[in-house]
Amino acid sequence: MKAIIFTFFLFIAISTQAQIDTSLLRRTPADTSKKLMNMDAIYNRPALQAGKFPISLGGYVEANYQHLGTDGISEGHQFQFRRLTLFVSSTISTRIKFLSEIEFEPADKEISIEFAAVDVEFHPLFNLRGGMIVNPIGAFNQNHDGPKWEFTDRPISAEKMLPATWSNAGFGLYGKYYQHNWLFGYELYLTSGFDNAIIENEFNRTYLPASKANAERFEESNNGEPLITGKVAIKNIKIGELGLSYMGDVYNKYREDGLRLDDKRRVDVFAVDMNTTIKRTGTTFIGEYAWIFVNVPQTYSQQFGNKQHGGFLDIVQPVLRNNLLGWPKAVLNLACRLEYVDYNAGRFKETGGNIGDEIWSIMPAVSFRPTPQTVFRLNYRIQKQRDILANPATHTRGFSFGISTYF
Repeated sequence: MKAIIFTFFLFIAISTQAQIDTSLLRRTPADTSKKLMNMDAIYNRPALQAGKFPISLGGYVEANYQHLGTDGISEGHQFQFRRLTLFVSSTISTRIKFLSEIEFEPADKEISIEFAAVDVEFHPLFNLRGGMIVNPIGAFNQNHDGPKWEFTDRPISAEKMLPATWSNAGFGLYGKYYQHNWLFGYELYLTSGFDNAIIENEFNRTYLPASKANAERFEESNNGEPLITGKVAIKNIKIGELGLSYMGDVYNKYREDGLRLDDKRRVDVFAVDMNTTIKRTGTTFIGEYAWIFVNVPQTYSQQFGNKQHGGFLDIVQPVLRNNLLGWPKAVLNLACRLEYVDYNAGRFKETGGNIGDEIWSIMPAVSFRPTPQTVFRLNYRIQKQRDILANPATHTRGFSFGISTYF
């Protein structure tokens, strides 16, 4: 598979160089208009197009260094080439377009297609999307590109509680409407979804990201039930954006060959996200919080929680905008990320004591953007984690440095 993909892109590169005057190459920049919402993040990426060639190419790359230790124990200096992502998009005809996102993550081990869908536009408020869809739960799942963030790591709640990046085969509708300073958007999809892995996994806890390992969800549903994902969002250009989203389905295989094997067991996720910028100071706030409810069989131990919740808040403050080191529009930022996840929200039946399995994290950061498409980031993580018995927390601390850029 790797050889096929490599050969494909090598062929494109050679053909482009041999047949197209490089003076005709033009870069399609990301749209920075204020009439964009989180739902537009999939298409709002810089890309390169050659003349009248019908395909645009782009992507981004992330590389990091980190030195972390937990209670004084460290693995030392670690260098990571986390991911390489390629975008291929095309306007097939009037109001019909296609985009795919191919990700190498970790860069030397796994190739996955995170998004590959055809959009058919009938009306600004009524459009059809079909293929491999990124489910719009919260905001980060759709808006996950590394160069957009001031932190080397993805949010704990988005990646290790919610299953970002979470995509499935399916179909749905989306639309957007704006008037004066107000924008309204919605998305509604029916896709394949979760399976028993959310409670049958190596982590011995309720863990939604475990379902990402099931590649069969791109060919068939685990139990014939669709995963419903819906989101509505409203934005005021002068204030910011607020989104409410839901995702849920029956996750277990409750019947086979017409025989009833179990009761239907549901997983339901609710999320709220927001972003706003204080105009006077330029301070940006980006946040997301989610609540997960899982019908866990009574035969399972209490370490498999039926309720989870968590989220993050990013605070980004530009401190310098100037001509720096030869870059005319460079920006230096101070930032901080606050994170919390409770993997098992509840109390022990026998004692009434609080069930632990929680994580808190504070990550101050300095980031430098020579251009909006490239970011250098220096972070320091301060993290506490308690086990299921709520024993004294383990402490993780350390630095990480990385670069991420579109190309």
